[in-house]
Amino acid sequence: MDSDNRLGAFLRARRELVRPEQFGMPGGGHRRVSGLRREEVALLAGMSADYYTRIEQGRDKHPSEQVVEALARVFALDEAGTAHLRELARPVARRKRAARRPERVGPSLLRLMRAWPNTPALVLGRCLDVLAANPLAVAVNSCSVPGVNQVRMVFLDPEARNLYPDWPTVAAETVATLRACVGADLDDPRLIDIVGELSLKSEDFRRLWARHDVRAKTVGVKRFHNPVVGALTLSYDTFAVNGAPGQLLIVYHAEPGSDSERSMALLGSMIASDSETLESPVDVDVHQA
Repeated sequence: MDSDNRLGAFLRARRELVRPEQFGMPGGGHRRVSGLRREEVALLAGMSADYYTRIEQGRDKHPSEQVVEALARVFALDEAGTAHLRELARPVARRKRAARRPERVGPSLLRLMRAWPNTPALVLGRCLDVLAANPLAVAVNSCSVPGVNQVRMVFLDPEARNLYPDWPTVAAETVATLRACVGADLDDPRLIDIVGELSLKSEDFRRLWARHDVRAKTVGVKRFHNPVVGALTLSYDTFAVNGAPGQLLIVYHAEPGSDSERSMALLGSMIASDSETLESPVDVDVHQA
């Protein structure tokens, strides 16, 4: 998990992904690195090679805001990536972890989700555990069943590749979202369990985790192959749950008048009115900082 030098691990990963040709530098040939050399990053960022090396090797763990912005520019980081770099450069002191306690969704939010019979909605924890989902969300996507960890499901369940026609994109986005959700707190026991298991069992996860991509889950479009109604193309919006740090409310919706809207209506008509999906107990133990 690169716990001793997280900033350096992030910079190395990003440096390896940047191509020298992007900056008019010759690539290929006898280069011993796949991306930029340290001295090339330093030149592009306007600092000495020795200083950049100290940062990457962990001998200077708190670069200035000016340096952070220069490195973000060289690595073409978006807003989420820059925020993550900034957090790594100036981590907030964390209190000693308290005893484990489960992540729970508040009763008022559960009632609100129940009031949306025609709108798939679910709540994710900070490590992308499904904490709650209304019946239509479960009918649309088997990865939205309460108690499921979406990261594990995407990489370890063979059905996930059938469920998501764009599985490579979904897989990359899932790992980047996990990075964004946990931030610099890589000591979270739940995260350690998930990353440790998947690093052993999934080469795809191991490769994507090593990239250090960061993407906050906000809005987007996702395609599903539902076993009952077939193809679905749904937009989603994501909302932070006030009063429950780390929880995300995800709401899906179809284009009005589309085939996907009609298919969702059919799924909704097939759901029994007394479904207990929303209230299913979820035992997701986490350490609260």
